[in-house]
Amino acid sequence: MKEGNIVLLIAKDVSYLTEIRKGKLHTQDGIFDLNELKKKSFGEKIKTHLKKEFVIVKPNIVDILEKKAKRLPQIIMPKDVGLIIAYTGISPDSLVVDAGTGSGFLAIFLANYVRLGKVVTYEKNKKFAKIAKENISLSGLTNIKLKQKDIMKGIDEKNVDLITLDMKDAEKVIGHAYKALKPGGWLVVYSPYIEQVISVVKEIEKKNFSNVKTIENMVREWQIKEGARPKTIGIMHTGWLTFARKVG
Repeated sequence: MKEGNIVLLIAKDVSYLTEIRKGKLHTQDGIFDLNELKKKSFGEKIKTHLKKEFVIVKPNIVDILEKKAKRLPQIIMPKDVGLIIAYTGISPDSLVVDAGTGSGFLAIFLANYVRLGKVVTYEKNKKFAKIAKENISLSGLTNIKLKQKDIMKGIDEKNVDLITLDMKDAEKVIGHAYKALKPGGWLVVYSPYIEQVISVVKEIEKKNFSNVKTIENMVREWQIKEGARPKTIGIMHTGWLTFARKVG
C-alpha cells in the first residue's frame, strides 16, 4: 500500500479510518505506527502499542462518508438513499441529475451505484459547493460533475433517468425536471416539511406523471442481548420522499 491511501482499521468493537502516512495515530485503544501500513496488504493485521489487534480493510463509501467527510446540518440518510435506488430501479449506467447538493452525500451515494453512468449535481451556494467538492474528491469517484448553478434557471441535461431534488422551493423546479426526464424516468423530491410535500404534489399533478406517491421512511434499530427491545436513541423520521414517473 502507498502513502496517501485511506484504509479502515477494524476490530470487533471499534474501527478507525486513517490515511497511510508517516507518524502515529493516537486512539483510545492505543497508538498505531502508521509507517507499518506501508508494508501491509488488505486483510492483514496491525496492533496498537497496547497489543490490541485490528484487521486492515479497504473502506467503502459508507465508511468514508461517516468517518471522514464534512457535513452540513442536514443530509439525506442512507435509509432514504436505499429507497430512492430501490423504488426507481435505476441501473449502473443511468444518468442522474441531483439538485441541492449540500454536502454532496446523496450525489456520492448515487454515483457509487451508477458506476457506469453519471451524476450531475447542482448547487448554487458557493460555500456548500466548496464542501461538496472536497467530499467528492475524498470519495475517489470520477463520475460526478458538480455545477455551481441555480437549477431554477433550467436543467442542461436531457433524457435523464432520475432527478432528485433536496432544496427549498423544489416545486418551482418540477417543470424543468419534467422536460429533462426521459419517458419512464423518475423524479424524487425530499421534503423536510409536509407543507412542501403538498406544494410539490400539486405541481406534479399538473404534468403527465404516474406512480405518484409520498413515503415517510422510519427505521428503528433493535438491541438484542438476553432479551430484545428497541433502542431508545436513533434516527426515526427524517423527512418525506415523493416519487413520480414521467409518462411522456
